[in-house]
Amino acid sequence: MGNYQNINTLKPVGIENKKAYLIGGGIASLAAAAYLIRDGHMDGKNITILEQSHIIGGSMDGSGNAKDGYIVRGGREMEEHYECCWDLFSKIPSLSTPSQTVLDEFRQLNNSDPNESTCRLLHNCGEKADFSSLGLKDSHIKQLTMLFLATEEDLGATTVEQYFDPSFLETNMWCFWRSMFAFENWHSVVEMKRYMQRFMHLLPGMSHMKNIMFPKYNQYESMILPLEKWLLSKNVVINLNSQVTDLDIDIESDKKTVTAIHLLHNDKDETIHTTVNDLVFVTNGSMTENSTIGSMHKPAVTNRGVGGCWNLWKNIAKKDDSFGKPEVFCSDIDKSKWESFTITSTSSKIAELLKKLTGRDPYSGKTVTGGIITMKDSSWLLSLTCNRQPHFSDQPKNVLVIWAYGLFPDNIGDFVKKRMSDCTGEEMMTELLYHLGMKEETSEILKNVNVIPCMMPYTTSQFMPRVKDDRPNVIPKGSTNLAFLGQFAEVEDDCVFTVEYSIRSAMMAVYNLLNLDKKVPEVYPTKYDIRVVAAAAKALYSGRPLPAEAIVRKLLKNTTLEGLI
Repeated sequence: MGNYQNINTLKPVGIENKKAYLIGGGIASLAAAAYLIRDGHMDGKNITILEQSHIIGGSMDGSGNAKDGYIVRGGREMEEHYECCWDLFSKIPSLSTPSQTVLDEFRQLNNSDPNESTCRLLHNCGEKADFSSLGLKDSHIKQLTMLFLATEEDLGATTVEQYFDPSFLETNMWCFWRSMFAFENWHSVVEMKRYMQRFMHLLPGMSHMKNIMFPKYNQYESMILPLEKWLLSKNVVINLNSQVTDLDIDIESDKKTVTAIHLLHNDKDETIHTTVNDLVFVTNGSMTENSTIGSMHKPAVTNRGVGGCWNLWKNIAKKDDSFGKPEVFCSDIDKSKWESFTITSTSSKIAELLKKLTGRDPYSGKTVTGGIITMKDSSWLLSLTCNRQPHFSDQPKNVLVIWAYGLFPDNIGDFVKKRMSDCTGEEMMTELLYHLGMKEETSEILKNVNVIPCMMPYTTSQFMPRVKDDRPNVIPKGSTNLAFLGQFAEVEDDCVFTVEYSIRSAMMAVYNLLNLDKKVPEVYPTKYDIRVVAAAAKALYSGRPLPAEAIVRKLLKNTTLEGLI
């Protein structure tokens, strides 16, 4: 979207008579509420957010304290071309500096302290592994090229391990990829293709995580709280402890209209009656539904129930095929779960180790690990990250907050001979210290850390193999007042498991339901930029000459394209 499209919208006729109900309190609903106000000119008092838990923010969380331990269930890697995300936060005031926006603050921070990993891979109990290249053979590059050119329809429900030669799954690139994005061998190769296309401009810096960006604090304080404060200042109604259980939908031959919302509010049955004049936005599915928390001496037990958010989608999906197929994503927990743990540390040995591995002082307020460090020979495939400290605004100066996760929670540990999913926080920390080469210091370090495990049954459910129509369109065919939001609505060309995807779905929903004369920014079109394609090809070959490179250089010599490769 060029600046010509960046207009102030006209007030829709009759907007003052409309009400909007947003089911789910994650970033998608919060963004939709903001766009209803900003571009839809809807009065905030006519917007109601219905959230089943006691707090908003969804997957973008962060809580706790230094005494009891901090916890974040996951982190968010950002980048410059999150066009919808930065459009939203370019208008939301910063909490720390109200004269600036969240985007102003974010950009200044990342410009002054750019991200780069100095220790991406470890093996052999704390020894740095070579992460200088992607480690691809010509046969692997051919398969990646064919994946780039293939259509999603032709790929269908093919998995990564079905598509690639087994040797690809042993490369540095796959180790970087699956640890950074949480891809499993059995996940959808279509989603991998989308990531390749969407983030091709980042491929040359993939091994060192260059041009990846992080907020000042945890994602809840840095992004959710400023947005919540702005929405409340506009009189948006946020109803917590409100679990929506079903929708009444009047379905005619060519029209679908929500006529009622059924919910449990503070454990009491309620019904909200709606008309074609009202708007209903549903976040269908959830990555963090049924999360469970453990402690230093207690594992996080896997909750195998379906959960309210998934049950709601199932109830809606029964009414019409255009509402998607939730079972595709939520029916195999053992293929969609992962486990993370948050470490609150006052151990000087942990601080010294981070400094030794990264060359950076973790108390400096600047980038520490520069993204995740992955222990490539860990049976659990452990990764850890220490972002800029403090990671929480109330965090004491002598405290470090470190986040770690294992992609294979059902595997037996290499030192702690138990499945990760059966381990306490103390046992997880013991296994991690073994892989960091700190086995001898374990007993001393354990006295100065608090480790909180978190099991999440559906974290990678959005990567499960799927085909067209398994995810409903943001605006289902024939819908007059219903839109789907978030990671399980279909947004063409964009990538799930990102903040951008959720915000883009919100923007699409608001603009289309209100028929606004404004375009949603296009997904950054890297696949059509010959400069990006050339740089990505060079990265894949890791310094080796490209096919026919000598001929191409000769053809381009003394032309305006001479520097292309």
